[in-house]
Amino acid sequence: MHRFFKLRAFRGFTISELLIASGILAFVLTGLLLVFVNCILLNEANRNLTIAMTHAQTAMEELKDTAETAFSSIVSGTWDNAAIVGRGLIPLSNETIDFTVSGTSTKNVLITVNWRDRGRRDRSTTLQTLITQP
Repeated sequence: MHRFFKLRAFRGFTISELLIASGILAFVLTGLLLVFVNCILLNEANRNLTIAMTHAQTAMEELKDTAETAFSSIVSGTWDNAAIVGRGLIPLSNETIDFTVSGTSTKNVLITVNWRDRGRRDRSTTLQTLITQP
């Protein structure tokens, strides 16, 4: 019974076991790094989309304010970076805000925000509403 409780000497790992384990570890860490980088890029894209929607809502509110005072003076136009900064907003990269107004008694307003993401990919979002004469 005494011999069952003897401690065996630790013999270690072979070089092939160490190479396989380090290869698996490198593969897993590379995959996790790629997921982390993609999450950062998606986070930035969502942040830019949120900012663009805020800018579209600001443009829409400005058009609604114009409609309350002078309904017939609502016309189509474009805001470039200087116009966006002039309204106290921080523009995105190459951002433009285009608004198209059509109709006479009921104005159909379509606001399109265009910008460029980090990967030089052009993005856009739209906001549409109807404005009636007060």
